[in-house]
Amino acid sequence: MCRPGVRPCGCPGGMPGSVRLRDNEILQRIMVRQAEEKRLYGAICAAPAVVLMPWGLHKGRKITCHPSFIGDLPTFRAVESNVQVSGELTTSRGPGTAFQFALSFVEQLFGPHAVEDVDSTLIDAALERSTEVNRVEWPFDHKPQVLIPIANGSEEMEIIMLVDILRRANINVVLASVDESTNVVGSQRMKIVADKCILGASDSKHDLIIIPGGPAGAERLHRSTTLKKLLKEQKQAGRMYGGISYSPLILQKQGLLEDKTVTAHPSIVDQLTCQVIDGSKVVIDGNLITGKGLGTVMDFSLAIVRKFFGHGRAKGVANGMVFDYPKSRNA
Repeated sequence: MCRPGVRPCGCPGGMPGSVRLRDNEILQRIMVRQAEEKRLYGAICAAPAVVLMPWGLHKGRKITCHPSFIGDLPTFRAVESNVQVSGELTTSRGPGTAFQFALSFVEQLFGPHAVEDVDSTLIDAALERSTEVNRVEWPFDHKPQVLIPIANGSEEMEIIMLVDILRRANINVVLASVDESTNVVGSQRMKIVADKCILGASDSKHDLIIIPGGPAGAERLHRSTTLKKLLKEQKQAGRMYGGISYSPLILQKQGLLEDKTVTAHPSIVDQLTCQVIDGSKVVIDGNLITGKGLGTVMDFSLAIVRKFFGHGRAKGVANGMVFDYPKSRNA
């Protein structure tokens, strides 16, 4: 376990972002000092190959990275594990292994009990991936338009991962703040800049509206009269809508879950009056889609991709993120 007060340094992946990180001399000095002082450091996705190797921070260590860059690693040191801890260095493969990457640092800093505490908030990985009732098609002859309303206190990981995955699938996503500013602070104090305020999105037609979780953020979303109007119109028009984690409770308060089947965060299930499938990460009921919580956001996002474009597109996006996803729809 790492001594108290020692902060790890980590480099995210992405191109050309990794190249820009590599070329930043200040960051290089920080990371080199971190390694020399035997403090925790790491990188994920492209960054182990693109950033750490040119700085010589991989020497004498086993290392992994995104499959697209694995050939750039020294053959006798490269491994294909999702997360590789080698001394003070931790490396990982891609967006689909980011949870494991982060939890590895938590364990090294605070011990396995801390991992158990955090992991319990991410929802049981053994749950059914997706359940669908009252199946309807979501066919489109145009690029799908998705609105994600956000507020101060919204769960940032649900926002960021949802937007990232949908955009990878070539879906047009608009982040709209229901607060007075487009600058939003998430539940873990991460700053997010929305594309526009909710009024600026109110004149457009959206194929899907998704409400993210976070207790404080969900309550602020519930108080938005503009969003209430948009959601009511969405249901009346037969268009898609949904939510993840705490937000199904908000949908219920607005009368949008009548005669519906959902899943939701375990802490609010007892407050829902509709039918709940507790053993599934994602539940799709006709034009409604709901997700259980933070740890299910990747499955939730890929379920949307699958409904819009089919299993093949969802599988392709998952592969690019190094996320385990069934080879066939029925798997």
